Amino acid sequence: MDNEDDPIGQAAVALWDAEAAAFDDPPDHGLRDPAVRAAWRDLLLSLLPPAPARVADLGCGTGSLALLLAEEGYAVDGVDLSPQMILRAEAKAGHVATFTRGDAWQVPLEAEHYDVVLCRHVLWALPDATEAVRRWDRLLRPGGTMVLVEGSWSTGAGLTGAQTLDAVTAAGRRGELLPLPDPALWGRAIDDERYAVTSSSRVASAG
Repeated sequence: MDNEDDPIGQAAVALWDAEAAAFDDPPDHGLRDPAVRAAWRDLLLSLLPPAPARVADLGCGTGSLALLLAEEGYAVDGVDLSPQMILRAEAKAGHVATFTRGDAWQVPLEAEHYDVVLCRHVLWALPDATEAVRRWDRLLRPGGTMVLVEGSWSTGAGLTGAQTLDAVTAAGRRGELLPLPDPALWGRAIDDERYAVTSSSRVASAG
């Protein structure tokens, strides 16, 4: 993904461009079901600092979470590598949030500018989870919060909660694992591991 000749990864761009038209069909993607939307609202508001905190939504897709948070008063900057996802995000939430085409591995956002780094279902797809967390940590102001929503899915893809927590710890941050089994978040009952890892502080340097 960080090949100098192809820093974003054109195969990944083509893949997610192809997914964009139907991306909002799953209940947890489009948040069209009021009950699912309310469940995500309640979850995120319980994990994030109060609005108007500034949020970097990495791998924002079609902007569903960005819109939800912006409507709650947060200042949201979304990033996604897919032009088609960005077009849909701008159509959905461009009046209340900003969107930039870019790679979550090489984030085109200002360092130490954000109170929150939010990333849902992206860390698992990156080449080195610990290095990704280190890079995202640079975006945060002192005392900033990282919220990583991930899973080890029934398809065999993903990261376990322990793996994500290990990556956060190895990157020099303290993390907390929160299981997310509630069917209200997904629009159905689930039988795989879904969770958030949150981190609101760095590990103090020795000496």
